[in-house]
Amino acid sequence: MSLQQNSAAVAAARAHVEAWSKRDYDKAREGLADDVWVTVIAANPNFPKTDLNGVEAYMQGLIQFADGIVPGSTEVVEAVGDDKQALLTVNTRVKYGPDAPEMDAPGARMYVLDGNGKITIEHVLFFLS
Repeated sequence: MSLQQNSAAVAAARAHVEAWSKRDYDKAREGLADDVWVTVIAANPNFPKTDLNGVEAYMQGLIQFADGIVPGSTEVVEAVGDDKQALLTVNTRVKYGPDAPEMDAPGARMYVLDGNGKITIEHVLFFLS
């Protein structure tokens, strides 16, 4: 199948990003397979690596990240995929604490969907300096 900007996987990934960026955690959870696996790494070696399995662990990590998002700052810059996989580049701004500075958190997110259209794998790469 050819890659498309509006494929089924891209639509599912975009809906997921929109949900967590608006802190709609119930909607974000709806898009996950029970056995979802997420890995997160950053270009900065001081950024902690994440490797989580299962919906509860995934949501705990997602909420930690998304609670720091500056409202309205998340933007899907580019997206491509097919029926089962999607690759998105996403820009967002984050602020973790009242005295912390706002910072850009651009990243790439690769999604794999199961046969029910649920996210079963998500790999995230952040470019944080």
